[in-house]
Amino acid sequence: MAEELGGIGVQDDRLVVVGGGQAAFALIARLRALKDSRPITLISDEPSLPYQRPPLSKKYLLREMTLDRLQYRPESWYAEQAIDLRLATRVTAIDRAAKSVVLSDGTRLPYHTLALATGATPRHLADSVGGALDGVFTLRDFGDADRLAEAMRPGRRVLIIGGGYIGLEAAAVARTLGLEVTLIEMADRIVQRVAASATSDILRALHLSRGVDLREGTGLTHLVEKGGRVAGAELSDGTTIDVDLVIVGIGVSANDRIAHDAGIETANGVIVDIHGRSSDPSVFAMGDCAVLPFADMLIRLESVQNAVDQAEAIAATIGGTPTPYHPKPWFWSDQYDVKLQIAGFGLGHDETITRAGQRQGSASVWYYRQGRLIAVDAINDAKAYVVGKKLIEMGATPDKAAIENPATDLKALLVA
Repeated sequence: MAEELGGIGVQDDRLVVVGGGQAAFALIARLRALKDSRPITLISDEPSLPYQRPPLSKKYLLREMTLDRLQYRPESWYAEQAIDLRLATRVTAIDRAAKSVVLSDGTRLPYHTLALATGATPRHLADSVGGALDGVFTLRDFGDADRLAEAMRPGRRVLIIGGGYIGLEAAAVARTLGLEVTLIEMADRIVQRVAASATSDILRALHLSRGVDLREGTGLTHLVEKGGRVAGAELSDGTTIDVDLVIVGIGVSANDRIAHDAGIETANGVIVDIHGRSSDPSVFAMGDCAVLPFADMLIRLESVQNAVDQAEAIAATIGGTPTPYHPKPWFWSDQYDVKLQIAGFGLGHDETITRAGQRQGSASVWYYRQGRLIAVDAINDAKAYVVGKKLIEMGATPDKAAIENPATDLKALLVA
């Protein structure tokens, strides 16, 4: 295909894609699948070919997957598809007037269309509380995961700061590897920002049953240093614990700096319309770095599904078929032998119903806002997830009593 595409298109048609994750790859793959022959340059600040990130905190950290298995395609695919691949290269600035990007080596690359798929970066602890000490980790890329995997040795004591999904997944991996785990969450309960209290209760019980010392309503006062490394932590509950390493999972910040500095509208992410266009019509944004319209709100959706679906809609638009993107969110989280699957978006819910599953340990939490079903959390309950997802996509809200009754055949609700 390289020969087929090599002589087609002109420089003025060039698409420049910034990023090496799911959204960036989905965009270029869809364009080539649509037989779009424009020149494409993909720029990633990482040395690796574009790869999947969700397994980094799970199977890759457990050394059940290798980096080559995470990569979407081998290097030969990019050559065959006539993709100009620039790895270990940063975009330092966008010159909108000249329609070019400035690269880390000082060169400029012109574009006709620019697509930002820059993702998000984990928030770090402040240096004043010990964030710069050796033994303190965040997890964004495979290099972070490699360093953390080396440090996670059986018998070591790890402090995990943050009770969101990243922190909980890290706790599950650490316990599986035989580490002693303390997890602290400053809020009143784990996953408070993204899940109902019923889901928090289920996940809390899971981690306590696996031996995690889980402390909610507890923050970090400062880390204790010994020889330049972290050796302990003083917590807001007044206790001091000994630790060998610290994993920080306190949220992420969208990588929107180059867009902001170029005068493109941002708000912890690049603000885009239903077609993925930013305030500059030549610049698109997608995935974790994009703030998009959803249900009369502007939100960021941090999920593989959103990255793929939004990127593929943008590919169609760039290719000449304007395609609005209306998110149908779904997420998942693997912790120990438990799979949490989430359909919909529960923000702003005012009621929940918890339903027992058909298998031991399975359950689902159904979210409502003003009487309408908006989300479902399914814990080891694939049927509840599948049915809930379809109901939400249909805009249907079944009788609440039927949901609550464990004898109800959920599939029957799809034809009710």
